[in-house]
Amino acid sequence: MIISRTPFRISFFGGGTDYPAWYRKHGGAVLATTIDKYCYITCRNLPPFFEHRYCIIYSKMEYRQTLDEITHPAVREVIRFLNYDRGLEIHHDGDLPARSGMGSSSSFSVGLLHALYALKGQMVSKRQLALDSIHVEQEILKETVGSQDQVLAAYGGFNHISFLSNGDISVRPVTITRERMRELNSHLMLFYSGIKRTASNIAVSYVDNIEARNRQLRILKDFVDEGINILSSGQDIRGFGELMNEAWQFKRSLSAEVSNSQVDGLYEEALAAGALGGKLTGAGGGGFLLLFVPPDKQKTVRERLNKLIHVPFKFEFSGSQIIFYDDEEDYLAEERERANQTIKPFEELRHSSAADDPFQEITHKSGEEIPVGGEK
Repeated sequence: MIISRTPFRISFFGGGTDYPAWYRKHGGAVLATTIDKYCYITCRNLPPFFEHRYCIIYSKMEYRQTLDEITHPAVREVIRFLNYDRGLEIHHDGDLPARSGMGSSSSFSVGLLHALYALKGQMVSKRQLALDSIHVEQEILKETVGSQDQVLAAYGGFNHISFLSNGDISVRPVTITRERMRELNSHLMLFYSGIKRTASNIAVSYVDNIEARNRQLRILKDFVDEGINILSSGQDIRGFGELMNEAWQFKRSLSAEVSNSQVDGLYEEALAAGALGGKLTGAGGGGFLLLFVPPDKQKTVRERLNKLIHVPFKFEFSGSQIIFYDDEEDYLAEERERANQTIKPFEELRHSSAADDPFQEITHKSGEEIPVGGEK
């Protein structure tokens, strides 16, 4: 049995320039970090003693006999991509809601790839995990997603990620002092708006005609260097929050789908209570609201946004990891034998009378009913 743990991420600047339709022509960059909230994937070879060959547990439960019957697209295509031909049991657990702008779908893909590679006895690099996940999501599933989420989930840490026009990706950790990193972390607050949405549905509203957003995307990329300069130069940390506010206004101009009246209202409430800046953490539309708030104003902001769930967090620096490995009994021989058998379908026993059912109440001759094992 294998358990992988893969972090979620928050992005500060550059989101939108990480879509291949843009960076393969113009280059892109993001400034982002992973946090101590995770996606957990438990995976093992399913013993061949069940009627089904695949057991997949997430927000739904799937019991399938063939790969093509699996309805979860990422699970189905990751298994196919790795050419994994054994029965599988897969469980997903997450620290935060799905479809909330935290890169959860990519954390899932990276974590599943990591777990299945480990189940095959292979230790792969963080770079391979990132590139494989990008390939599955963008090329196989044809989803309208960027490339930052997969990189961050695999590598972890506070990073300046560059997306080159030749398709290459460079990951550079931001090297600032521990005290400066703690100072930034202490000024950040995360609230769940309660609005679920699918990132690709929002992204398609501006990616399909991305060249028309040329000016906005070039400016969004420039914010990355400005943010790094504030952190590394020792300037007042509040300048980082003010820059977040400026960048959010440019991000909103990409499409009418990026924000809405409900999100705008929450953001204005936060600013009125003392926040200096903020943004939605993903493509937009809903999900998590990341705010930059001086510590002495955070109580006021929490009171103003008291209908939202506040999620405290810390930066994390490990990326996707295998946190549990147990070399269970291998039933490969039995699995191969089972593959050549025609198994009688499993069925439920039908009781012919109440007397055959130990859970039925017993009626005594007197007409009194006494539960089995009980007293009168």
